[in-house]
Amino acid sequence: MAPANTGAKKQKKKWSKGKVKDKAQHAVLLDKATSDKLYKDVQSYRLVTVATLVDRLKVNGSLARKCIKELEEKGLIKPVVTHSKMQIYTRAVTAAE
Repeated sequence: MAPANTGAKKQKKKWSKGKVKDKAQHAVLLDKATSDKLYKDVQSYRLVTVATLVDRLKVNGSLARKCIKELEEKGLIKPVVTHSKMQIYTRAVTAAE
């Protein structure tokens, strides 16, 4: 009588390591081109958050928060919701518009 496990033996399943996402290399200082884009384009965004600035301008989160404060002080954007965890701003609409 032959043993029960003499049939085709299967190899153990090898689990994949998963895909590794590339680490983003965002700017930590404003250069001239990014600064120009900040003042020109951001005032036309309907939604201004830290995440949108990080995504569109390729700057890190702390720099995006500083930029938002500066834009608010200059009157280019106005707050919609200012929660401690999430600040949401929109463009400042003038009376002519």
